[in-house]
Amino acid sequence: MKLLDGKEVSAKLKEDIKRETAELTQTLGRKPHLVAILVGNDGGSETYVASKMRNCEQVGFDSTNLHYEDSITEEALLAKIAEINQDDSIDGLIVQLPLPKHIDPEKVTEAIDYKKDVDGFHPINLGRMQRNLPCFIPATPYGIMLMLEHYQINTSGMKAVVVGRSNIVGSPMSILLARNSNPGNCTVTLTHSRTQNLKEEVLQGDIVVAAIGRKNFVTAEMVKEGAIVIDVGINRENSSETKSGFKLYGDVDFEEVSKKASWITPVPGGVGLMTIIGLLKNTLEAAKGTVYRKA
Repeated sequence: MKLLDGKEVSAKLKEDIKRETAELTQTLGRKPHLVAILVGNDGGSETYVASKMRNCEQVGFDSTNLHYEDSITEEALLAKIAEINQDDSIDGLIVQLPLPKHIDPEKVTEAIDYKKDVDGFHPINLGRMQRNLPCFIPATPYGIMLMLEHYQINTSGMKAVVVGRSNIVGSPMSILLARNSNPGNCTVTLTHSRTQNLKEEVLQGDIVVAAIGRKNFVTAEMVKEGAIVIDVGINRENSSETKSGFKLYGDVDFEEVSKKASWITPVPGGVGLMTIIGLLKNTLEAAKGTVYRKA
């Protein structure tokens, strides 16, 4: 078993991004700028946004964290997004999910200018990705593809099984793995909680991507010998064993599955770090105007 080590890959790619950013800053006369909007006081969301802001600083970006109480109205939030859309000094905008129940996440996602949608969630970016056109790819699938590329894993002809069908990870991951590219050229099965004979389906996978949001959902008996296992899950549980007061678990039973896998991502230290890289690379491309030409 070998680790698909998010720490190793992200450290290398962050150095590349930092170098590109320094060159771009000289050309533009300013740094790339990412704005994150956080609504409410969810502990996990606060941790994720703080990590994104810290990583922006490390590679030489400007970053702004706009934190609102969960009492903010949908109208006020949409007005702020519209204001940011018009600000040419801001290259990327993300709105951290989940949002309070009175705010429609679809409205918010569609309100973001797709040219600044560095999370890659806007329907225009998702549609362009499906058509294999230039776009911002959702950050987590993008990060996974970059990881496979870093380790020079030849996925051509492999059977890939994706567990989970969300628009954020599962569905785009299935599209990217099926593309005529490297990594890619897989035969992909997209499974989910309603799939019949799920264990048998997952057992067919040369590559298994677990993105269903359930602790240790993928067990050793579901994974064939030598499979490449990518764990997207981040499940927080309270713990007296850690300083933070919580412990992270993946969607894969790492201890048992790692005995059968040829490659596997750890949690933490795997896909989560690569999601940040996907976000940083999208923001850099937004600042460069290479995906969507700047006016």
